[in-house]
Amino acid sequence: MSQQTTVSAEQLRAQFGDMSLVAAMNHGREKRAYTHTFGCQQNEADTETIRGMLAEMGYQMTDSPEHADFILFNTCAVREHAEDRAFGNIGALSHLKKQRPDVIIALCGCMAQQEKNVEKIKKSYPQVSLLFGTHALWRFPSLLRRVLTGEKRVFDIGGADDIAEGLPLLRGEGPKAWLSIMYGCNNFCTYCIVPYVRGRERSRRPEEIEAELRELTREGYKDITLLGQNVNSYGKDLGLEIDFSDLLRRLNDVPGDFLLRFMTSHPKDASRKLIDTMAACSKVAKQLHLPVQSGSDAVLSRMNRRYTAGEYRELIRYAREEIPEIVLSSDIIVGFPGETEADFEETLRLTQEIEYDLLFTFLYSKRSGTPAASYEDPATSAEKQARFERLLRAQDEIVARRQAAYQGKTLRLLVDGESKNPDYPFTARTEGNLLVCVRGEDIVVGSFIEAEIEKTSLRCLYAQKR
Repeated sequence: MSQQTTVSAEQLRAQFGDMSLVAAMNHGREKRAYTHTFGCQQNEADTETIRGMLAEMGYQMTDSPEHADFILFNTCAVREHAEDRAFGNIGALSHLKKQRPDVIIALCGCMAQQEKNVEKIKKSYPQVSLLFGTHALWRFPSLLRRVLTGEKRVFDIGGADDIAEGLPLLRGEGPKAWLSIMYGCNNFCTYCIVPYVRGRERSRRPEEIEAELRELTREGYKDITLLGQNVNSYGKDLGLEIDFSDLLRRLNDVPGDFLLRFMTSHPKDASRKLIDTMAACSKVAKQLHLPVQSGSDAVLSRMNRRYTAGEYRELIRYAREEIPEIVLSSDIIVGFPGETEADFEETLRLTQEIEYDLLFTFLYSKRSGTPAASYEDPATSAEKQARFERLLRAQDEIVARRQAAYQGKTLRLLVDGESKNPDYPFTARTEGNLLVCVRGEDIVVGSFIEAEIEKTSLRCLYAQKR
């Protein structure tokens, strides 16, 4: 069992004191903050915490960096493209910093946790005044106060694998909300940088999670996603007789009309108990995102995924048997170092057998500091791209069939926003999280409705409210 620690009440009081001090330093003048998030849902949730702290410090949020006094990028290190985009956005602000020297530009998140990126920012991006890593997020108010009180540049990627409860949150509009149940990762997949930048797994206590869920339901949120790098590992570090399935049942008993989703779920820890729990709990959405990454046992072994394609197939078979209406999605990496044409054919065959409703496909992105970065990789870029395009074509055929099967069905939907389609002016989600554009009378964002599917496409269903 790993050592899980919680930030002390004294430490939190100090942070709230720093928030008050920053607010006082503004002397009643309106200050604006702009935030931009790259990467996963956990980064989105972290940004909500940062925005909450900024609000406590007297900042108003703005959608324009040009109008902001404080600009923050919450970054991702999972793929090279995400890092390049972050560096590009930071570089583009050099002119703004010259025009307005008082603007504070900050960087945080997974990319900021890596020493190589810290050094790059120090040397090549002088416009960045504040940088902090994933472990220092809860200390953000004190770091910002140091910048405001005269320190030219503040860089902090230190800290233990703590959990800070009770920090303020400023959530996005709409009926959806993120609810973190754990942090970090112990899996060390050979291609993945996450364990190195987010630390070891540590779970929040179940009573804290339940309390936050109850608050979310009181505030009117109805589509709530439980977050963790591997939610199926929940509870292993707590020393309590509770696992993720037990937590789901506990949360399912919270009163209210809402849906519970979760991600991400690692196949090596997913179990029949989890499937049985999903089938039994009325508020747990019948949706499972279970990243397979490859259909080749040889590739899975080199990835350190610790399951076989056969074990994965068996779990999916059981899920479809117990929950016939389940919506399945997955992640697949094409072009992992050493992947042969035969390995890829096994991945393609698995995809065609399972018939995912949604598939997130990625070309392998080399990550410095991971074991896979040093693996031999004889396949050419052209060969990898050709495989990638074959997989996309095969998946499009699957999605077209599965989407068409909804034609004429009446589904319960949660209306979550407005669309750009004047004929179907609202967006909604099925219990399985499929996108639906909806038309009809008296449609209200945040409400559940019954609607009949009128037509389908690869990316969207189209429905008329009943």
